[in-house]
Amino acid sequence: MTTSDALLRASDDLVNACRDHPFVRGIASGELARDRFVFYVEQDAWFLQAFARAYALAIAKAPDTATMDALRQLLDGVVDELRLHRGYAERWGADLEPEPAAATSAYTDFLLRVAWSAPVGPILAAMTPCMRLYAALGQALAPDTAADGPYREWVDTYASEAFEDLATTLEDLLDAQADAADPRVATNYRRAMALELAFFDQAADGR
Repeated sequence: MTTSDALLRASDDLVNACRDHPFVRGIASGELARDRFVFYVEQDAWFLQAFARAYALAIAKAPDTATMDALRQLLDGVVDELRLHRGYAERWGADLEPEPAAATSAYTDFLLRVAWSAPVGPILAAMTPCMRLYAALGQALAPDTAADGPYREWVDTYASEAFEDLATTLEDLLDAQADAADPRVATNYRRAMALELAFFDQAADGR
């Protein structure tokens, strides 16, 4: 079993809680209130800016050019995600420079602290849960989401082969760069996945 597989399996409870979360199920059913989704998009845009900075710091610490290039491509993927959010902003009036809410700040503070202070392996352990979780959610929700559902574009983005490729690339980098014996690797992975669940709780509450 690879390091990334073992880490994911150890967080199955959190992954399942995210998949079954009322906020996430509301995306699939289309019954999620628009204001809750707009609030989520706003907070996610703030988070993605921190995620992009974490990639940039990981690039600076990369041990070889191949890793640098792979991380650069992943950074480009974040830019593409932000384009999706700009589309929501244009259609639904989302503010992509919001005041970060509590769970957002907790996640971004954690991510940037790790990115500044840790070597590449623990950084990737903190970043991989986001990518793997969203690929898993998109793929799980796609069969249950109506073609004309209000949030179908969100589901399609994360269910796509392109996004799965990004998640797999990040997992491959984690497997190559992380020392599974380093306690920061498992701790960072689990912490990031828990913060993902808290992010959905926050989105459901709208604060």
